[in-house]
Amino acid sequence: MLQKKVLNKLLASAFDMPIMVTYWDGKTENYGDRLPQIHITFNKKLDLKRMAKVPTLELAEAYMKRDIEIDGSIQDLVTAAYRQADSFLTDQSGFTGSLISKFTSSHDKETSKEDIQSHYDIGNDFYKKWLDDTMTYSCAYWARDNMTLEEAQIAKVHHILDKLNSEPGKTLLDIGSGWGTLIITAAQEYGLESYGVTLSEEQYAYTLQQVKELGLEDKVHVMLKDYRDIDQQFDYVTSVGMFEHVGKENLGEYFKDVAKYLVPNGRALIHGITGQHYGAGVDPFIEKYIFPGGYIPNIAENVTHVLDAGLQLDDIEPLRRHYQKTLEHWTENYHKVYDETISEYGEEFARMWDLYLQACAASFEAGNIDVMQFLMTKGASGQGLPMNRAFMTARD
Repeated sequence: MLQKKVLNKLLASAFDMPIMVTYWDGKTENYGDRLPQIHITFNKKLDLKRMAKVPTLELAEAYMKRDIEIDGSIQDLVTAAYRQADSFLTDQSGFTGSLISKFTSSHDKETSKEDIQSHYDIGNDFYKKWLDDTMTYSCAYWARDNMTLEEAQIAKVHHILDKLNSEPGKTLLDIGSGWGTLIITAAQEYGLESYGVTLSEEQYAYTLQQVKELGLEDKVHVMLKDYRDIDQQFDYVTSVGMFEHVGKENLGEYFKDVAKYLVPNGRALIHGITGQHYGAGVDPFIEKYIFPGGYIPNIAENVTHVLDAGLQLDDIEPLRRHYQKTLEHWTENYHKVYDETISEYGEEFARMWDLYLQACAASFEAGNIDVMQFLMTKGASGQGLPMNRAFMTARD
């Protein structure tokens, strides 16, 4: 009885849209003054102590285990929670306090390797099921609304390389090079000698195979190592979806390493998830099951680290809506192989990834997080760049 009263009070102000809730005793309540758009069913009681401390983790695990069922869009439901200012689901104070020591502890090379491999080395076959043919696992760039996902991912790579205003024959380092699309494109279409670095054995093997099949061994080089162990300089540095993995305590060193790897007046384009608000920078569900060791810095943190590294900003571009749309495409693709995923990885795993993809789309939709591209120079801002920004979007 007590738990139901507590949940009733919490759910009454959790969302800015009407919902229907069926409790474990079979009784149903409607919240909101309009026709409910989503039906939530609690098949079992939840742990109220965990709900108070880590609400998103408790609810996510209950969903993974089918203790909670959701009839309707998970993305719409989570978006409604983020839009509701006083929702208990957006209060991360307990989680922030419980993990403060983790954020300020050492994020050493071995830990970084374990964290990256726990996510990316699930296996290339899993990601092939729902990514596009470029195997790009980061925000796409929708230069036109009617682009396919693959076209938008290719456009993103061009958008990054175009912003660098690169010259053929020069060198580029991609920190966290994924499955290699950017470094291969840089070599094939921009005439750059490109280098990629990754900690993922699956990504490393895949990229090597692609480079060999394309006959680019003399132009594209991929390294299986920690980015902090690189000992040369480059004309250009790119990094896509990487700084979210380095940990709060390592962000300053990350940007200093970017500067260290650039020649004088070299340019860098850093693309990553960045908050436009103050907050915990991490979610307990994602920390435990998806990206261990991850941390989302806000824009003020990143700009401070850029200045501390001796770099100067040329351009900042928010791409929040682009990532929302990317995630919606991934979710649509994932749902097409959902039953197949259950057969290969189990239902709990399949439900976990479905929740993750839709919750992330919701977070971008609500503006809870953003993704940005930071263009910067190791020297005076704009050095070697045209006087206006038209070169960045000429391809569009």
